[in-house]
Amino acid sequence: MLRTAEITAELTGLDDRHQLYWRSRLEFSLDCFVCERTGRTTVFERGAEQALCSGSRSGFKSHRTAARIAGFDTTSGRERLAVRALVDFWWAPFTDTRDGRKAAAPTSHPWVRLHLAYHCPEAKESGTAGLQTNLVRPHRLTCKHCDQPLGVDREAPAVRLLG
Repeated sequence: MLRTAEITAELTGLDDRHQLYWRSRLEFSLDCFVCERTGRTTVFERGAEQALCSGSRSGFKSHRTAARIAGFDTTSGRERLAVRALVDFWWAPFTDTRDGRKAAAPTSHPWVRLHLAYHCPEAKESGTAGLQTNLVRPHRLTCKHCDQPLGVDREAPAVRLLG
């Protein structure tokens, strides 16, 4: 069955000199009915027809899976940068072939990693940053070139199953 998850996140306290923006790539944990493993890191790229499941360390290698980014919206303001991604994925019930856990949609412990990019005016270099659900909050992002603050991640990205 087709399921849709909404992923939202927000940064505040922005340094507008670095021109911080959300990249159109994200990683989201899903229970994969293709390799029948729970909690697989799945890589999504906006515009791609399929996502890439990480597979497992033993046996089933990474593979394409029936999932995609269906919507990707960003909002920016003077002190705030927000993202909302809609992720469509096919899900079917199964039992994990390794540990016997029952699959859930989304997985029983949803995890997401979002990616950002910026341009450092001091170093005249590009940089990347990221945030994910399992970081200690508040999490301060800093420029890798000049160590200036980029923004603050006060809350973990939210994951909500829509349908």
